[in-house]
Amino acid sequence: MRSDHRTTPEHRAGLLRLATRASVITASVLIGVKFVAWLLTGSLSVLSSLVDSLLDVAASLINFFAVRYALMPADEEHRFGHGKAEYLAGLAQSTFIGGSALFLIMMAVDRLIHPQPLQKLGVGIGVMAFSIIATLVLIAIQRHVIRKTESVAIKADSLHYLTDLLTNAAIVLALLLSVFGWSGFDPLFALGIAAYILYSAWQIGYESVQMLLDRELPEHIQSRILAIAEAHDEVTGIHEMRTRQGGHTKFVQLHLVMNPDMSLAEAHRVADEVERAIRREFPDADVIIHQDPYDDQGTQG
Repeated sequence: MRSDHRTTPEHRAGLLRLATRASVITASVLIGVKFVAWLLTGSLSVLSSLVDSLLDVAASLINFFAVRYALMPADEEHRFGHGKAEYLAGLAQSTFIGGSALFLIMMAVDRLIHPQPLQKLGVGIGVMAFSIIATLVLIAIQRHVIRKTESVAIKADSLHYLTDLLTNAAIVLALLLSVFGWSGFDPLFALGIAAYILYSAWQIGYESVQMLLDRELPEHIQSRILAIAEAHDEVTGIHEMRTRQGGHTKFVQLHLVMNPDMSLAEAHRVADEVERAIRREFPDADVIIHQDPYDDQGTQG
């Protein structure tokens, strides 16, 4: 999913704050209703969802503060800004998610060894149905924000809640089966949910580590940057382009090859024009351009 690269930094900041606040509020509400449902039903599946919601709150709070920190402007000690705080938040979330999965596996194995009857299943089904609706609303908000900002922290949070959505649907099915006396499916579904959560934790952790290691921008963005630079009439070549993402800022470095007979002022003008063209397409870009001359044979000087 590609973002709208023309989203202004101010609009982006507002969207990120909206997503983080919605996440914290949703997780807090779901904790309350799932806690009551677990007390009434004794369902391990409901307990697994409750534990996941507790971790959701912790992860969402980390996101909330990390995004606020990431939006701080660059200062003398952080000249490239604070954007990587978003990736640290994603890495922390993957740890939380992986921990919740291991906890669920232990609980599910214990329930398989020591089966227990479930109570008031109608309440549990109703609560999980409410959880599905609330999670769907939150995911819709997050998808809108991701489309506009490409925030890694919000992507991680949204992936987490997508697993919650699938988890809640599986729990409803497990509870329905328990109504017909098949209570053994409750811990089995919990094991399946735990396996999926572990996979999600790996995805989030991998993406966060890649961004912390300054992975290049997606290929379609690199191609667009090259096309913008090459469109200038006085640019005869481009090389040594390097890119990375730091929070909301795209860092772009490249060399422009130009006529060696140009004055320094003319070469600087061309570089400024290319930079402005890139920033029109990507308002949050930090662009550094080096000017290279070439000789009559087209070789760089």
